[in-house]
Amino acid sequence: MTKDELRAELERQEQRYKEVYGGEVTTYAAQPDPERKPWRKRASILDQAFTQELQKMEKELKAEEP
Repeated sequence: MTKDELRAELERQEQRYKEVYGGEVTTYAAQPDPERKPWRKRASILDQAFTQELQKMEKELKAEEP
């Protein structure tokens, strides 16, 4: 079912409800989608430098092993 078909069906149901039951229909705005995924911390310059130092140390250890 497409959006247009769904809208048409809802309008038909609204008209039927008003005619048969004499009721009032209240429509609400759709809830907005969440903006983004939860915030994640980016690695700071110090974090990046620390990671690079660890990698450098691991490479040195591997080079010394044989």
